[in-house]
Order: sequence, then C-alpha cells, then structure tokens
Amino acid sequence: MDALFLAHAAVVPVILIDLALLASSRLVTCIRLAAAQGAVISLTPLLFESGPPAAHTVILCAVALVLKAVVFPLLLQRTLRRVVVRHEIEPYLGYPLSILMGILGLLASMWLAGRLGVPAGSSQAFSASFATVLTGLLLIVTRKKAFTQVIGYLTAENGIFLLTSALAPGGPLFIELTILLDVFVAVFVMGIAIHHISRQFDCIDTDRFCSLKD
Repeated sequence: MDALFLAHAAVVPVILIDLALLASSRLVTCIRLAAAQGAVISLTPLLFESGPPAAHTVILCAVALVLKAVVFPLLLQRTLRRVVVRHEIEPYLGYPLSILMGILGLLASMWLAGRLGVPAGSSQAFSASFATVLTGLLLIVTRKKAFTQVIGYLTAENGIFLLTSALAPGGPLFIELTILLDVFVAVFVMGIAIHHISRQFDCIDTDRFCSLKD
C-alpha cells in the first residue's frame, strides 16, 4: 500500500479525535484521546517522505512517539490522581457549541488550503493540521480546568507537528523544534502539580523543614 495513501488516511482519526476532545468532559478520556492522536501523528513524517526515511528522521519520530503516546499521558494521569478532579465542569463554551466551532474550524482550514495553493498531495494534511491547532487553541481558551488546557496545548502541538511533516517532509530540524515544544509540556504539567500543592499548604519552601523539631 502506498505510503502517501496511508499518510492521507492518518488524517481521518486525527480529525475525529479533535471532535471527540471537544465533546468530552472526562479528563481521563481526554488524556487517552490526546495520546492516541499523538501516536498517529508521530508516525506521519515517515509516511510523507518520498523515499526511504533517513535514520535521523526515524529516531526523531521514535522520540516523539514515546513522548506523545507514553510519557506525557502517564505524567498527566499521575498528576490527575493527586489532584481530585475528574470532569471539566461548566466550561466557558458548551460542548455542542464547541463541536460546532470545531467543524467550522475544519471547513475554514480546507478553505484556507485552497486559497494558499497548497499542493494537492498535502492539502488534506494541511487542513487536518490547521484544524488540530484551532482545536487546541479552542480547548485552551474555553475550558476552566488547567488539565484540559494542557491537553489543548498538546493538541495544538500535534497540529504543528503534522503541519511540518506535510509541508517539509524530510526536514528533521522542524521535527526537532516540535519535540522542543513537547518538553515544555512537561514543565507545564509540573507547574500544575506545584500549584496544587501550594493551594493545599501555606508554603512549599523546603527550607522550612530545617525548622522542624523532634
């Protein structure tokens, strides 16, 4: 089966996951959806290359796969167990309206691909990637829970990763830059954990332990 056909077929689950993220209120489900989307998108650079993929590209895709599909979901789930919250309650924008906005974003992405003259071989991936970025931004600005906002950032970064894979195949530098964005996600999640600890205790300064007496 042609690799380019597989690359175009991969955008279908990406779009479906975008809509599922906008429709879901369960944080655990959102984490699993983001992990599945990250796993699919991590493999797209291998599919968009015209010839055999370079070893450097294979290594970068493997790193992205481990980060997006394993490390970040586990990190989020571990933090979620410490923070007693399971649902996104009363978001700024309701779920039906969020889905409608996501569909409109996809249509706008398809229109933009035509206006920018994106090559026919990359137009589907461009539309899906731009719609994924819009979905991530929509999650960030319309959800109240910091966890959902982190998932929104992950989704937007997935869109950027797919965009670089479609428009710059064989460009490992762009993939490296998107992996650098993944590293920021880890810092973001750590910030949520520290913020939760600071809300539970008056101070998180470890030097205060020196003042404890037996």
